Amino acid sequence: MTDIAFYHLQRSPLEVVLPRLLEKTLEAGKRALVVAGSEQRVEALNGALWTANPNGWMPHGSAKDGNATEQPIWLTHLEENPNGANFLFLTDGANVSECGQYERCFDLFDGNDQTALEAARARWSGLKDTGHTLTYWQQSDAGRWEQKG
Repeated sequence: MTDIAFYHLQRSPLEVVLPRLLEKTLEAGKRALVVAGSEQRVEALNGALWTANPNGWMPHGSAKDGNATEQPIWLTHLEENPNGANFLFLTDGANVSECGQYERCFDLFDGNDQTALEAARARWSGLKDTGHTLTYWQQSDAGRWEQKG
């Protein structure tokens, strides 16, 4: 079964948290698929990844860039896995019908947005009895991630 981690973003925005998680993904030798809520959001995240690390470069692409199979990080708004990703990152409330094909799934949601928070709770409830391992992470006052209940 897939390990599904819910990340309750409260102190740092997605544009800060996502690159850090993607760097760790690459360090682990894994490939990532990032699913966003719209094509416009994909391109905004694409731009954010270009500037996320001023001392380095994070290899990634989207449909506008092409060559999905060559990209260790692929950004999309569609339900697809053209780069053979091991890790799935869901943003903007995006969802896929089957997360079981991935080793790990990261559901990142804006905890300061009541609608996003309620939608994440609904996704958690829907996954609770599926056999997947669910964890919930929340940012502490110091900005560190703490696993909760």
